[in-house]
Amino acid sequence: MIPISSKTTLRVGRLVKAHGLKGAFKLELYTDSPEDRFTAGAVLDLQVPETSPWFGKTVTVKELRWYNASPVLFLNDIEDRDAAETLIKAILLVNADVEILPTEPDAWYDHQLIGLKVIRDGVDFGKIIRVEHLPAQDCLAIESASGEHLLPFIKKFVPTVDVAKGEVIITPPGGLFEELDGPAETTDSGDAE
Repeated sequence: MIPISSKTTLRVGRLVKAHGLKGAFKLELYTDSPEDRFTAGAVLDLQVPETSPWFGKTVTVKELRWYNASPVLFLNDIEDRDAAETLIKAILLVNADVEILPTEPDAWYDHQLIGLKVIRDGVDFGKIIRVEHLPAQDCLAIESASGEHLLPFIKKFVPTVDVAKGEVIITPPGGLFEELDGPAETTDSGDAE
């Protein structure tokens, strides 16, 4: 019997641009727990083009600092700006156990949401096919009989996520997934009083 892996690869950040002269990077976070993911000594896999000299390699975190509330990452063996420039736009990955939920409340990994049944007004509406991480907020991409819909992943619109039960309950505002009836048409006879 072949064991089934209980690990999945998670995106935790992207190296946006070089910061300073000592090989640091401005970091775009894809995790709600950067202090856990970017501890000194953490080894991160890289998602880079096959043509990159970094393809198939890993990097090790030296330090995560905050400058003006923005994360700046230092990596071992990246000592100057020129070396940092070779890693710009790299996606940072970690392997995580698929069964373990994030430690913060009301947080889930993308792989735990994808495939969940979506319930709207007590009726099976569709399923989650992906999670979009947009600048303003995360959105759930939902596939339904009427097509694909993006729903902001906020408590008001997604009040219940039950991974164990395999479903989410949604309460989208009217008009988000369907056309609303417009105001009743009025006929103007043109008569002036």
